Amino acid sequence: MPTGVGEPVRAGRAPAGSLTDVNSSVVRVGLLGCGTVGSALVALVDEQRDAIEARAGVRLEIVRVAVRDTTRPRAVSLPDGALTIDGAGLVVDPDVDVVVEVMGGVEPAGALVMAALAAGKPVVTANKELLAVAGPEVFTAAGAAGVDLLFEAAVVGGIPFVRPLRESLLGEPVNRVLGIMNGTTNYILTRMTEGGADYGDALAEAQALGYAEADPTADVEGFDAGAKIAIVASLAFGARVRAGDVACEGISGLAADDIAFAGRHGFVVKLLAVAERFGKADATEVMARVHPVFVPVTHPLASVRGSFNAVFVQGEVVGDLMFYGRGAGGDPTASAVLGDLIDAASNLRVGAHGSLGSFVDLPFRPVDELASAFYLSILAVDQPGVLATVAGVFGRHGVSIASMEQVVPPAGVASSAVGASLEPEREARIDFITHMAGERDVTNTIAELRGLDVVVRVGSVVRVLDDEPDR
Repeated sequence: MPTGVGEPVRAGRAPAGSLTDVNSSVVRVGLLGCGTVGSALVALVDEQRDAIEARAGVRLEIVRVAVRDTTRPRAVSLPDGALTIDGAGLVVDPDVDVVVEVMGGVEPAGALVMAALAAGKPVVTANKELLAVAGPEVFTAAGAAGVDLLFEAAVVGGIPFVRPLRESLLGEPVNRVLGIMNGTTNYILTRMTEGGADYGDALAEAQALGYAEADPTADVEGFDAGAKIAIVASLAFGARVRAGDVACEGISGLAADDIAFAGRHGFVVKLLAVAERFGKADATEVMARVHPVFVPVTHPLASVRGSFNAVFVQGEVVGDLMFYGRGAGGDPTASAVLGDLIDAASNLRVGAHGSLGSFVDLPFRPVDELASAFYLSILAVDQPGVLATVAGVFGRHGVSIASMEQVVPPAGVASSAVGASLEPEREARIDFITHMAGERDVTNTIAELRGLDVVVRVGSVVRVLDDEPDR
């Protein structure tokens, strides 16, 4: 099968994880997908090929590219005969040394990645959905084949975080990872914080700029960040964590008033992906979740603005670390993929590969067993005794109030309908921040508040970041 590039003739198949001609610097790459990231990768390889060879001793040649439509015009130039619709053939092609998967989605990408690993080919992937859903199986397959599986771009795009987590921090007892792992939601929250925009306007602006999709559900409801934190939790704790194990809450219910309250009290609101380890040794439990958080303005994550991402790691020995940069986009993601590709190619030349280690099933701590301080907003009838009634509900469930702020609308602004009263009544917005409280106790408090005749609506409920969680 012609490759369209000049390369040495190889005699037969090489053993898994090695090249036949170790004296050649050429490593032949098969690419699954040539969209935004794939095209950016092709351009980067063309631009950096000589520099990579000089520095790393490998010459990367993209010889096969599997796409849905070979007739579609492309912004990058490929060798004659490189384009194919046969992804299944590409991953087992003896003229391909390393497979790069940037198709996205669970299938057919998953079957192609597994086939490549079974054929003894190192795989580089940017596919967070696949690893979040089937990571344990894919990791096991790579270990059994004795080849690299590298996925730096799958978590926070161009930020070099996965490699430090799986290599530099391998011996570090990581207690918690906090991440702003979705640039769309961070942009929306930044506009709400700095520009006073409401959620709908900020989302529309993000869509106009290309930060948000026409259907933004995966971003704004936390599912995208949930997939990423599932991968991070697996690596950080050596546990089998899947996207379905991650509790997700999004930002679509946040109002401009919530953001403004946070600012007046020394916080900014961020959508955080959190992975935590509780206990030690055989008593370890893990937790992975995504939700909005009141972050103190003094915390490093509070200053992460716009579409930037950041990951904050808390280790027992190393202390606090933060990784920051652009987490998405074709060029940053392609840069991370290229770094992995160079690593895989270099290992292949010397018959080596990196190990992902072993993964075990660890118990998950239920969300309702966690404790946090909370921000809670309610709309209530503005009449004597209401505040005492509301405070009594908090007290009955053991939730202590740290601070409270009441805003009464100007005279003449009335409730739409409250209870059975024939006369419209004025309403007041009451915002609370609690002391540390159990999640179950706060949930029970909210349920009882919703049943009160004097409470028109329970609004946003947001956790407050605890810098030093109790383990």
